[in-house]
Amino acid sequence: MWKGAALAVGAALLLGGCDTVSALNPFDRPEVYKPEVTEVVPADKLYNEGLARLQNGDSEGAAKKFDEIDKHSPFSPYAKRGLILTAYTNYQASKWEETITASKRFIAQNPASPDAAYAQYLMAMSYYNQIPDATRDQERTQLAIVAFEELLAKYPQSEYVIDAREKLLVARDQLAGKEMNVGRFYLEKRNYTGAVNRFRDVIIKYQTTRHVEEALMRLTEAYMAMGITNEAQTAAAVLGHNFPDSPWYKDAYALLQSGGLEPREDRGSYISRAFQGFSRAVTGIVGFGRL
Repeated sequence: MWKGAALAVGAALLLGGCDTVSALNPFDRPEVYKPEVTEVVPADKLYNEGLARLQNGDSEGAAKKFDEIDKHSPFSPYAKRGLILTAYTNYQASKWEETITASKRFIAQNPASPDAAYAQYLMAMSYYNQIPDATRDQERTQLAIVAFEELLAKYPQSEYVIDAREKLLVARDQLAGKEMNVGRFYLEKRNYTGAVNRFRDVIIKYQTTRHVEEALMRLTEAYMAMGITNEAQTAAAVLGHNFPDSPWYKDAYALLQSGGLEPREDRGSYISRAFQGFSRAVTGIVGFGRL
């Protein structure tokens, strides 16, 4: 009898304990589904709200409104205008990656649109605005060059051509500057082969940049150190022929004289061939000074 009572009490305590644990456990409850209703704002309203924010100087807020049109009403008459304005407002807000994404999407969806050239320009400028100094990785510089070159190739009559050409000069000058930095480093470490390879790239790929004069002088220096006097004389001769007033030519000439040599061009040298037909056109980049 006592045993039975004890079992009954134990069972009651056990059940009571389960109720207590269940009450304390926040996960041990039936899940109640509450549907969330999201109001879909009409495309025309989003478009007008975006314009209003843009006029008030809220570029970031405007971009969000225009972006919503593409997400919720991609086939509405406002979608195309909203997408190009998404790119523009993101650009105004200095949100480069968002500008690039919106511009690419607009071009993919509307390749024949009159605004496609503008979208290409915004994309190129977004890369351009991220160009770092010449000591860092130049991936963004290369992407800017590709984007500007596509603009010139696809939309040669657009109003952005002149600015694109000017920006291309600056971007290429930046890549040349990167090559010069590495070349100088190799030269200082007496890795003359590595230095020559960098300076050679500058005179072949980036002839219209402000770095080409120094590159020819550094080639003279590197080849003199290597004892390859024929190429040293050619580099100095090409430098003097194309940039006779350059201070870099004076240095190259003095360096050759210190070794009892004079500038002399070997027409068969890659240096000479690189400059055959070379025209010292105005590059648009000033300041041919020493770095």
